[in-house]
Amino acid sequence: MIREEALKILNEKVKTSNLIKHCLAVEAVMVELANYFSTQSGFVTDGKEDRDKWALAGLLHDIDYEETKDEPEQHSLKGAQFLESLGLEPEIVSAVKKHNNVHGLTRETKMEKALFCADPITGLIVAATLVLTDKKISVLTPDNVLNRFKEKGFAKGANREHIAACSELDLNLEQFITLSLSAMQKISGEIGL
Repeated sequence: MIREEALKILNEKVKTSNLIKHCLAVEAVMVELANYFSTQSGFVTDGKEDRDKWALAGLLHDIDYEETKDEPEQHSLKGAQFLESLGLEPEIVSAVKKHNNVHGLTRETKMEKALFCADPITGLIVAATLVLTDKKISVLTPDNVLNRFKEKGFAKGANREHIAACSELDLNLEQFITLSLSAMQKISGEIGL
């Protein structure tokens, strides 16, 4: 599946503009992470193909969110089934299924681990942007985000344990925040920040 098809499907299944922006942000973070890891030895044989897969996993990870909002235990299971029915690659389907921690599924691949922590970091970055005077992500710094990460009462929906799971990718929190913020700054117009 190409990105244009994925965007069309996302816009058919998801009606909330903020949720679409969230999906775009997670896609951007996943691309940034794939680009970062593609420079590491042994990561990929075809970097572009894997970046495209990571991007699709990020873009489509919440495809069932509106459908399952009243039954969170079904979130990501229905999405994974839907994506599988469309013929998406098993590694994308698996990453989507495993990004919801409620199922207790073990994340094994880098893509699965990346999607798990990319999902909540975007919410923390958006919240950190919205408390700035000018509400522009371009002026947000990794230190701003790291300081907000440490404030337990700030953006409570951005699960700190899930974000800190970036350590499973051999990234420290500062590296992960820097990569994620850079990714979102590149698409600031698309996400309205």
